[in-house]
Amino acid sequence: MKRLITLLAAAFLLATTAPAFAHFQMLYTPEMNKMGKLEFKLVFAHPAESGHVMKMDKPQEFYVINKEKKTDLLGTIKPIKWTSAMNSDEGFETTFSARGGDYIFVLVPAPYFEKEEDTYIQQITKVITNGDAVPTDWDKPAGLKTEWVPLDRPYALYPGMTFRAVLLGDGKPVADAEVEIEYMNYTPDMKKNAFAKKGNIEAPSDHFITMVHKTDANGMLTFTPPFAGWWGICALGSGPDKKFQDKELSQDAVIWIQATNPKK
Repeated sequence: MKRLITLLAAAFLLATTAPAFAHFQMLYTPEMNKMGKLEFKLVFAHPAESGHVMKMDKPQEFYVINKEKKTDLLGTIKPIKWTSAMNSDEGFETTFSARGGDYIFVLVPAPYFEKEEDTYIQQITKVITNGDAVPTDWDKPAGLKTEWVPLDRPYALYPGMTFRAVLLGDGKPVADAEVEIEYMNYTPDMKKNAFAKKGNIEAPSDHFITMVHKTDANGMLTFTPPFAGWWGICALGSGPDKKFQDKELSQDAVIWIQATNPKK
């Protein structure tokens, strides 16, 4: 009996002291610099450690902006099951045919209820791709409740190049905002609708899984991806909406960037 009590106590201690890694709304396509057919997976998960997948309800909005023209994509998405090392749950997928210029893909998901925290999370997410190396829209705001407006092209970064963006909340810069940054360590398998079985790197400690930054007095973030791959940048609670269904809402701004190694 004493041994059982000891084991239960240890399990409780582990559960209450284990690090809580960041939720990240994924709007994933393998290559940000591509003309023609783009495949997207819309998944709410923990891509840095192939962690828990959260069930996505139908998004409130999903559209793309190209050369100031907005195209609704909500009717194109199809439900899928996405699998991580921990579980499987519902997400969506779609395809899009890209031509010239920049494409600002915007996903406004339905708020997700986080039972453990008794709060809702809504991560308004942007991914910017380019079809022909001719920039058009990448540095323009989309008019979202909260969003990152890049000062550097998020699809044209070598590892070690600096990416800068201004965080807007209700159209105004958000100073001193808490920002979580994670590396997409478990590469999505587009055919299997799952994260890869093995991560690309091993973090030296948990501090390097979810890195915490702050915006400056002008709402600007500066971040230098150290190696190639996808990096998620999430500003916590930067949106104007603070309540949903009489509970606390964290309305976050997410942008994904891709650092690419040069060809040899």
